[in-house]
Amino acid sequence: MQDEIRINKKHKDLLFRKIFKKKEDLLSLYNALNGSDYTDPEELEIYTMDSFVYMGMRNDLSFLIDMTLNVYEHQSTCNPNMPLRGFFYMSSAYQKYVALNKLDIYSSKQIPLPLPKYYVFYNGTRKMPDTTAGL
Repeated sequence: MQDEIRINKKHKDLLFRKIFKKKEDLLSLYNALNGSDYTDPEELEIYTMDSFVYMGMRNDLSFLIDMTLNVYEHQSTCNPNMPLRGFFYMSSAYQKYVALNKLDIYSSKQIPLPLPKYYVFYNGTRKMPDTTAGL
């Protein structure tokens, strides 16, 4: 019987979250992805869900900067349902945004919302293109 190597997927997830836990490092990642040059980490407003009650989900990193709501997710396995999961993460982040800003969703005026941006970082063993607009 051949020995199997088991990879703790949660370990990789925790490492991703830990690497970008500091606002300075998260801002550096944001700048790298967007070709921007923000320098003040305090411009980041964190929206990461530490425990998302619905369906037991949690996301890796969520934050607001310059009226853009960013959700970053790390995956070590290919998952064709990431767009749907991203939708749930984004919905939760918007709910948090509305609550924190005491916005009235029942008002007759339209609420200005931040632009959503969703990134999935994949480092699994399955060959994937460097970038993709979806699976």
